[in-house]
Amino acid sequence: MLRFSILGALEIRTDAGEADVCGDLQRTLVQTLLVSEGRPVSGESLAEEMWGDALPDRQANALQAHISRLRRRLRALEPDRPASRVTIHPAGYRLSVGEGELDAAEFVRTVRQAESAATHDPGGTARMLGEALALWRGPVFGGFPGGTLCQLAGARYEEHRMRAMELLFDAELRLGRHASVLAELAEAHTNHPLRERFCEQLMIALYCSGRQADALDVFRRMRGRLDEELGIQPSPALRRIEMAILSHDPVLTGDPRIPALQPV
Repeated sequence: MLRFSILGALEIRTDAGEADVCGDLQRTLVQTLLVSEGRPVSGESLAEEMWGDALPDRQANALQAHISRLRRRLRALEPDRPASRVTIHPAGYRLSVGEGELDAAEFVRTVRQAESAATHDPGGTARMLGEALALWRGPVFGGFPGGTLCQLAGARYEEHRMRAMELLFDAELRLGRHASVLAELAEAHTNHPLRERFCEQLMIALYCSGRQADALDVFRRMRGRLDEELGIQPSPALRRIEMAILSHDPVLTGDPRIPALQPV
């Protein structure tokens, strides 16, 4: 069994250790097939991803040479596998990846499971998401984004990472761990200053840690940033958090017996 990792620099691991992927074109080919998660990719799309506007003469032959090279490499890593992982279909080329073999697919699956468990099991949700977020070793593909298909996939996985962080912070707040997540929330808000959910969560954590003035200051700065950079006002959800803080609403305490404030 091979394990493919793209939540960071591309890695292929065997039971014996990490296997090299040599050359930018081979790396782009592997990444493009992996982010398709078992769906065929047309030869034209693969060629455009690998060479961009600088398509080689006889591009079909050049692509086939790289496909053959990848097949040989994977076969050498799995000599007992009965069939090649890379197959040709009417719609293009497909890389077979089984359950548990691609870190990004496992990450997305875990985030979806956590969304279902978040309201009734915050402790389990926090543990699940903490383990999932630990799969990230850096930016998707480690700063080697490839072409359009890989860039779109990278943005999609990054959005799932943001959602995982939001769910994790929600779970920690529901568990009453306001002070312990303050540093991480402040960092998330600083790194993603226009993402309102991080701002809401930071305000709640500050308020529940006895820092009401700081929580309201975060709101004021966020309101100014939204107006200056986007020309918009804070969302109703963010304004509800401000009003709850001003009125000392007990919903902010995270008591599981009290319905939580929900974003709109």
